[in-house]
Amino acid sequence: MTLLVYSDDVDTRDQVKLAVGRRPAAGLPLVEWLECATEPAVIAALDKGRVDVAILDGEAAPAGGMGIARQAKDEIYQCPPILVLTGRVQDNWLAAWSRADAVVSHPLDPFEVAEAVAGLMRARLAVTPAG
Repeated sequence: MTLLVYSDDVDTRDQVKLAVGRRPAAGLPLVEWLECATEPAVIAALDKGRVDVAILDGEAAPAGGMGIARQAKDEIYQCPPILVLTGRVQDNWLAAWSRADAVVSHPLDPFEVAEAVAGLMRARLAVTPAG
């Protein structure tokens, strides 16, 4: 499965990739990473339809992951599940506004990130025919 990770901060992208690894849970397919550091790169990747799960940093600048998530949910046909990373737990209501499918707050707990991604991967597999 292809997982997109978006952040303007390479350290945040690395934290996510390290937390998820090659397979976030037993029984799930191997992960292929697509890293994006800009909003146009995220939108282009989602438009191509080859992303299975998107992980978007809500703290990224100049375009935050919450705004990108909302735009993607409104504009991308069969938008993949989206995990939004928020700056703090108090911002999770904004992730709900963005129509994110899951939320994890900074500081990132590797187990929480892996669990959230695994859940989104399972959801994607349930609606995407094998091929």
